[in-house]
Amino acid sequence: MHDKVEIYDGPVSGIPANGGLVEGTLRVVSDSGAEFLPGEILVCRTTDPTSASLMLLASAVIVDIGGALSHGAIVARELGIPCIVNTKIGTKRLVSGDVVRVDGGSGTVETIAVALSSRQ
Repeated sequence: MHDKVEIYDGPVSGIPANGGLVEGTLRVVSDSGAEFLPGEILVCRTTDPTSASLMLLASAVIVDIGGALSHGAIVARELGIPCIVNTKIGTKRLVSGDVVRVDGGSGTVETIAVALSSRQ
């Protein structure tokens, strides 16, 4: 059981750092050495240069901390993928395996389907 997971209560939102709309499976990671599959949506507390290898594989990036000029936002714009920063709670509310819709233009992450196995 994940004691840090909060009960789903509406979309997660933050600062839109790069526009675009993506639907897919997300993965919450705490370090750049984490297992990550191409096309997954990256959710992390913060990013740094070691995160770039994961961002190259990601279809979108959601970051708890940062602003429009943060590392994650700049790299996402260079890669042309949607990015939302400063969610503050993304890593606590979203769970690896959830299927979500990331709207980089509005800065929202809407859960489409929850990963039930990770909430039992």
